[in-house]
Amino acid sequence: MSEDATLSQEECLALIKEIENSFFFAHKCQRKLVDQLRSGSTEDRNVLIKKIENSFPSAYEDCQKLADQLRSLSPKNNVILSLEIKRWYRRQIETDLPRVETDETKGRRQGVDSISYVLHDMARITCQKLPFTYPQVMEWLSHISSLPLSDKTARHASYVGISVILNHYLEAHPLTLALQESIERIYTNLDASGSVLVNDLDGYAWKAGLYVLTSIGLETMPQVIRTSKSDLAAEYVRACPIEVRAAWVHLLNQCNRAPGSKPSKTWLKAVSSELEIIGKDSFVRALLSWLPLVEQQPIVLNEKGRNSFYYNSYIFKWLMWLGAEQNNAELAQAIGSLANAAYSKNNEHGSRRISLGNVCVMALGRMQIPQAVEQLSLLKAKVKFTPAQKQIEKALTQVAEREGLTWIEIEEMSVPTYGLTEVGILRETLGDYTAELRVRDTNRVVISWIRPDGKSQKSVPKAVKDHSAEALKNLKQTVKELRRMLPVQRDRIESIYLQPRTWDFATWRSRYLDHPLVGTLARRLLWQFESGTEEKETSHTVGIWQTDRLVNLEGQPISELDDTTRVSLWHPITSDSETIQAWRRQLWEYQIQQPFKQAHREVYLLTPAEEATRTYSNRFAAHILKQHQFKALCDRRGWRYSLQLMIDCNLDSSAVLMLPHWDLQAKFRVEGVGEEYGEDSTDAGTFWHVATDHTSFQLLNSPAAIEPLGLSNIPAIVFTEAMRDIDLFVGVASVGNDPNWIDSGNRHQHQTYWHSYSFGDLSATAKTRRQALENLVPKLKKIRDRCSFQDRFLIVKGDIRTYKIHLGSSNILMEPNDQYLCIVRSHNAHAESFFLPFEGDKTLSLILSKAFLLADDANIKDETIVQQIQRGLA
Repeated sequence: MSEDATLSQEECLALIKEIENSFFFAHKCQRKLVDQLRSGSTEDRNVLIKKIENSFPSAYEDCQKLADQLRSLSPKNNVILSLEIKRWYRRQIETDLPRVETDETKGRRQGVDSISYVLHDMARITCQKLPFTYPQVMEWLSHISSLPLSDKTARHASYVGISVILNHYLEAHPLTLALQESIERIYTNLDASGSVLVNDLDGYAWKAGLYVLTSIGLETMPQVIRTSKSDLAAEYVRACPIEVRAAWVHLLNQCNRAPGSKPSKTWLKAVSSELEIIGKDSFVRALLSWLPLVEQQPIVLNEKGRNSFYYNSYIFKWLMWLGAEQNNAELAQAIGSLANAAYSKNNEHGSRRISLGNVCVMALGRMQIPQAVEQLSLLKAKVKFTPAQKQIEKALTQVAEREGLTWIEIEEMSVPTYGLTEVGILRETLGDYTAELRVRDTNRVVISWIRPDGKSQKSVPKAVKDHSAEALKNLKQTVKELRRMLPVQRDRIESIYLQPRTWDFATWRSRYLDHPLVGTLARRLLWQFESGTEEKETSHTVGIWQTDRLVNLEGQPISELDDTTRVSLWHPITSDSETIQAWRRQLWEYQIQQPFKQAHREVYLLTPAEEATRTYSNRFAAHILKQHQFKALCDRRGWRYSLQLMIDCNLDSSAVLMLPHWDLQAKFRVEGVGEEYGEDSTDAGTFWHVATDHTSFQLLNSPAAIEPLGLSNIPAIVFTEAMRDIDLFVGVASVGNDPNWIDSGNRHQHQTYWHSYSFGDLSATAKTRRQALENLVPKLKKIRDRCSFQDRFLIVKGDIRTYKIHLGSSNILMEPNDQYLCIVRSHNAHAESFFLPFEGDKTLSLILSKAFLLADDANIKDETIVQQIQRGLA
């Protein structure tokens, strides 16, 4: 037969007959030799073999001829023969031949022994890389699946070559659903066979090989969510249906090998079929389960100095691109959360994975749903890392251009309502109870419960916990999201001062006054209304929301508000001092707590000294600040500042505020303090403290060598807002605010500054604080008779001593000898329960808490404070 000729069924059956005959006698020869050797025969081995050959010369020669014939078969014919052996075996067991020996003189046996010789040879044939076609592979698997568990001989012979057949086939052919199901069916049958097959080394090897095949492709899947024990994404994919599993493996490998920084049309087309198989909903569900796991992974550096995000970020970069196409609100929230985690700082290792954060931001920019813009707004407020800010603004600009608006307008229009049906109120029925959610202020969102009888209760009803658990969970999630969003919107509105905005009345009313969430802030702020036309004289009115209407300074409803009215956020620099004071009194009378200082906002005008220096201000120079706290404040207020290192001491170390609307930048100069590494710096060489210098203004992006602009040429609102920020930096980060500084050991070099700041002249912020306290203290029955004001201090008369609380630093001196009293922090429920005309002044609350404590000094329980008070008394 030529090498290319194909075996016919008749030729295959003839070979099988020869195998059945010849291999029986070969086996007989081998057994006789083994028996004689085991009997202890002293005859030479070669002599014994010769005797066996002489005993069965014909059988031995036939066996050798058959072996040569089988070796000469082509791979294709080996496939045909192995399949024909399988079919022959099926016919043998179907005819149920008797398991008895026949006439041995004829050189053959009938039954299981003769069949086993044929099957063993089939096993040897299939333990080669043979060109099985898909139908042939499926027939082979079907044969194995149908074998009885008790037929160990047949199952053993069939399993020997299965892994070779499948692995060789799958090297050149795709995995189909039917093929995968057949593989898994075989594995399940093998697993169920128990001791019949798997309690030996061969059985374990077959089982392990088939296990790999049941997870076909997973061994090539890149690690996505690495843990110490496994890859959580692989576990997720393994649990998917077979066809979906294969699609996931291919998709993730495509993500791992994708070129470039953005997906090409070719790449998107290549993964589209996998996404179709996986399904949009399933893809989104997978990402929603994976993203929080990536976010929670600890930062662990490997031997190359890369953290755990390195192994995930490249794959997730492409998954984010694909996720952006889904426009899913819940996914947008998860992507935003992952971006925040990727950008977050770690003191030891720095940012986790900036590139991953950037990809998340780009994905949000591509999503065409309001929730994506909401997440970008949150990130813009929370992430102050300068490169991240640029990416976020770029994404917002992308959305704005797509919608034909500015990104500031996009931010305004995309603020979610979170289901609030009225300004600051959400009511939801859960069984027989009604949940009422109310926004009290920027930091307080509370839920009360209305019973069926109409009465209210604060605790969650048991019936709601038992029967409406999911709805209750969603309601609590709404509270969490509101508490997160309210400060973001507050900061956005306050930033309008440096990015001036005006609205027509209808637009302002819908986006601010009547917006269910933003309205809780807007209705506590002062707004300026300008009405008029060319024919009618323009009128200017400042008003605030009070008792379901807008009222002016006199408390009268503001009339003539129509489509021609322009609305803007009022700033006290536009009014005289009498008007400002009048509005402050009105806020006290209306009991309106503003979300940020507006009527009580400090105004910074040019001083004679600044007019003399002309291009710079020394108003906040010569202060010692805690550098890390200063950096955090700069980030919060939108200033760009990098921590100063000892090695960088000669570089420009200014904090910079970019003011693109005015084409200006403000620069606040600071310098590192100290020379001793490890004492004046961290182990990384970062200065613990910086000394402040002058403040100046330049054109935007102008080189440092360019002469600063004259201060008189800076718009008044720009100057006052920049100086107010710097006052905040000094007022919060100054070492003079640290009550423990006097006992700080190795920092005695700053003691003089500490004393001068802690009890020195009041800043503009402290003066505003004094005015607020002068209005508030007379209303506090418990301490008003024990308190008075003297220059820079709130004087508190206790039973043991009289105390002077500085209105700037909140530090305390005790009379009669001005002995310092260190109170690190004492929160008092009384102080925080009283009305304050604005939010955000923690020092004001701290002063009140100390005043309540010291007014009742005879009952102070803290031994450290008591010992300080008693020290020095006669």
